[in-house]
Amino acid sequence: MKVKMNAKRIDDVKAIQSYVGRNDRVARSELAEMVEKGLIKWPTWLQNHPDLKMSRGMYYVPNEDGEFAKDDASNIEEFRIANPTAAEQHGYATVSLATNVEVQDEQDSYVPEKYPGYVTWGNFNTVREVLKSEKFYPMFITGLSGNGKTLMVQETCARLKREYVRANVTIETDEDDLIGGFRLLNGETVWHDGPVITAMKRGAVLLLDEIDLASNKIMCLQPILEGSSIYIKKIGKWIHPVDGFTVIATANTKGQGSDDGRFIGTNVLNEAFLERFPITLEQSYPGTKMEEKILTNEFAKSDKSEPELVTNLVRWADVIRKTFMEGGCDEIISTRRLVHIVNAYNIFNNKMQAIELTVNRFDDETKESFLDLFTKIDAGVEIEETETENEEEFSV
Repeated sequence: MKVKMNAKRIDDVKAIQSYVGRNDRVARSELAEMVEKGLIKWPTWLQNHPDLKMSRGMYYVPNEDGEFAKDDASNIEEFRIANPTAAEQHGYATVSLATNVEVQDEQDSYVPEKYPGYVTWGNFNTVREVLKSEKFYPMFITGLSGNGKTLMVQETCARLKREYVRANVTIETDEDDLIGGFRLLNGETVWHDGPVITAMKRGAVLLLDEIDLASNKIMCLQPILEGSSIYIKKIGKWIHPVDGFTVIATANTKGQGSDDGRFIGTNVLNEAFLERFPITLEQSYPGTKMEEKILTNEFAKSDKSEPELVTNLVRWADVIRKTFMEGGCDEIISTRRLVHIVNAYNIFNNKMQAIELTVNRFDDETKESFLDLFTKIDAGVEIEETETENEEEFSV
């Protein structure tokens, strides 16, 4: 068999063969040792290639022309026994460092699965271009809840086959949660890399989700947002970011808090922290045409086609959003909530039941007014509304 090679891959192959003393295979623990010693950067290409995975924690190493031969099951088992993974050596997923501190091992791949039926719109192309460049270029994405900020980043990584590490931020999030800390595992003290260090080591995309919920404890990220290495005092080690590592933060606000109380718990973020993000992307809800595509694709997952219901749901949400922006109501129907309605309809096969169940979260007055509005739209009653901006789906 054969894989495509380039200069970096050839250099990795030469380094691996020289270090492990064999030409055709390598254990993940051996790769970890090489990365730890600075001999190579993590060979994501080898780890993520489906044909190069020999067994759990074991990989084929192609020659400089990209050629390699797969073994039969008995040869694979023989190699696995001779080269046990760290988990098999210790009884749990760790590798041992020279500092006598056990470090929890990482999973084989952090590339997310593609979201079936995803529609590309909004800032998707901008995010894609940044991630394709593999440059360190932090981005701050802001917008109302339920408009697809997080899913957009995840889907971009899936399509580019970029590793993706997500950290959900709360008011309690601190350095231990982000950078890492000691954990007790099977009676042993184990150092566990946090999502930040994991992403740095692997050259992955780090998503700091709901960053505006954080306290000043996230200031530990300052050097990381500058693309710098970080020294972990607890284990006495420098961690250097691998090529491709970058940071994306999502938030409902721009880091200035929420005056209207809609996003309770959001905080005013330190100006020096916000200045580390070169660009801010404002994410609105999709236009009506785009939202119809999204809901149509959701129905298609259950082999259903409901064009009239899709049109009415999108129009209903659009009227509510315009009313909200003009101060006429205090709640909004997000794209995420429309998807919830579609999924509920796919289960119950009753549109009014699906809508009612998904708007029950609002107060009684708002709920009744929303249901009444949909009933009128569904009956064909003309509702006064302004023109919406047309959008075109991106080609990717």
